[in-house]
Amino acid sequence: MYPLFDSHVHLDHEAFGADRPEVIERAVDAGIRHMVVPAVDADSWPRIRELCKTRSDIHPAYGLHPVYLARHAPQHLDRLDEWLDDGQAVAVGEIGLDFHLPELDPDQQRFYFMRQLQLAHRRNLPVIVHARQALEEVSLALRRNGDSRGVVHSFSGSEQQARQLWDIGFHIGIGGPVTYERAQRLRRIVAKMPIEFLLLESDAPDQPDAAHRGQRNEPARITEVLRCVAALRGESEERIAEATTRNACNLFGLT
Repeated sequence: MYPLFDSHVHLDHEAFGADRPEVIERAVDAGIRHMVVPAVDADSWPRIRELCKTRSDIHPAYGLHPVYLARHAPQHLDRLDEWLDDGQAVAVGEIGLDFHLPELDPDQQRFYFMRQLQLAHRRNLPVIVHARQALEEVSLALRRNGDSRGVVHSFSGSEQQARQLWDIGFHIGIGGPVTYERAQRLRRIVAKMPIEFLLLESDAPDQPDAAHRGQRNEPARITEVLRCVAALRGESEERIAEATTRNACNLFGLT
């Protein structure tokens, strides 16, 4: 068992309503020393803050997720600025762009994304970015925003797109999808990428590994991701755990 860091887990999700303490204990037993819980809308911020108050190993990130665009209002951006005042948030997120769902207005998404990028930059906080079918535009926005830093979670792009992110110092988050044999492009990227830009994540309750296909995911199963990444790279699990945990601690300002 090696110290691990789950850089993206929605522990506040209702899917964990019946057994959240047990889920957390299984994560701790699996070696997970830190978990970052990103928000999706303004209503989730109080819930996440209360959850993170209960333990020192669970850390909040506050943001407005593009998929939940209908729940957002411009005044939520001002509220987000206020919510970050207490200094507990380790990142602004989950933010980004999603061009997969046609009902999501692209211009409205851009408005919230850019405003949150600017807010994170002002506060010197990293960002947790969602980019579905929008990696080119997301990468361009990150480059234009200057000294942005953070992670594009659940990365699913090309090697060229991954390299564009590394070139500006961004990390990529890797979770359950890499364990599927059909994910050949992703597996090739993970096998050869610079390890200093790699983070592990569960994205629980979503994106389970191949051995738990169709089931509710949970953070303890990040060990399956660790095993897969180590095998793909021909390196020890200890080496991957040490590097990815260090990467996440440095990014989120934790020890």
